[in-house]
Amino acid sequence: MAFGVKREELNNWKSEVNKGNIAFLTHYWLDDRFPNSTSVTKVGCSDMSKLEQWGKRYGLRPEWIHKDEKYPHFDLFGKFQKDILEAEGLEEQLERFNILK
Repeated sequence: MAFGVKREELNNWKSEVNKGNIAFLTHYWLDDRFPNSTSVTKVGCSDMSKLEQWGKRYGLRPEWIHKDEKYPHFDLFGKFQKDILEAEGLEEQLERFNILK
């Protein structure tokens, strides 16, 4: 279940993904399979090659891409999420979703 994201943020993310840009969207998230995670960051891009190359910079494997027809993306949580948001300079998302701990 996802929550804590505004419709405008979601629409902006979708638009950037469709343009072939690397786009970030963080939201609160609860999933029994990942009991230690309270948020997820979706990093999307419609250009699969670009998304794969971006992921390689952070040690993300191409097979981890959620190959959604419209919005292909990596789902980041845990240490990957924190480290990548820090490296990308997205402190607002780190603070807003209490990922700094």
